[in-house]
Amino acid sequence: MNIHSVASITPLRPPETAKADKREAILRAAIDVFAERGFFNAQVADVARAAGVAAGTVYLYFRGKDDLLVSIFERTMRAAIADGRACVAPLTDPIAQLREIARVHLDRMGRDRSLAVVFQVELRQSTKFMERFSSTLLREYLGIIRGIIAAGQASGVFRKELNATLVSKLFFGGLDEMATNWILSRRKYALAGEADAIVDIFVGGISASANASTSAKASVDRSVDKAADKRRRGTR
Repeated sequence: MNIHSVASITPLRPPETAKADKREAILRAAIDVFAERGFFNAQVADVARAAGVAAGTVYLYFRGKDDLLVSIFERTMRAAIADGRACVAPLTDPIAQLREIARVHLDRMGRDRSLAVVFQVELRQSTKFMERFSSTLLREYLGIIRGIIAAGQASGVFRKELNATLVSKLFFGGLDEMATNWILSRRKYALAGEADAIVDIFVGGISASANASTSAKASVDRSVDKAADKRRRGTR
């Protein structure tokens, strides 16, 4: 063996890396197949074909179709949690933190339509899946949002009488609905571009100044009611 033959040898990847790559390829195929065919109509063989592997190879990495769906959810939520924590860490203003959470959340869905379909539609088809997901990583993700809300309440930015857990769920629900609407819409637009508008509307309802607006509106309503009552009495 000469120096030229040694230089031409391709270095072997560690077995762990090759295994992780194969697992990732199968997961990617599952996302695309579930989005196209629907989770309940898809078969493991369809996923294997899309991944370019034998059907039996899928079972070396996953227990079956349900395990594939669970793994997609867990991978997506772990990425969401890591990105969520990272994007708010440099910020101190709770409104700015909400903007970043919204932008990162919508960008994740908006740059991968197949993932958005699986996450927003296919995962919601089973009560069993939803109960399991709601009690695990989703709760941790909501905890990041809740922490922002609670910090904003403590600093006087958000109304203190509101339940921070409820507010965090409402905020997530708004982002979730916008992602679903983006999937169903025929209009082409950047989903992440909706982040600022969502936060502006949301913050307008939970900001400390909202109390004054509510009181003012109530006062106006009372005045209108009194005027209407006087007119009714005058016509009797």
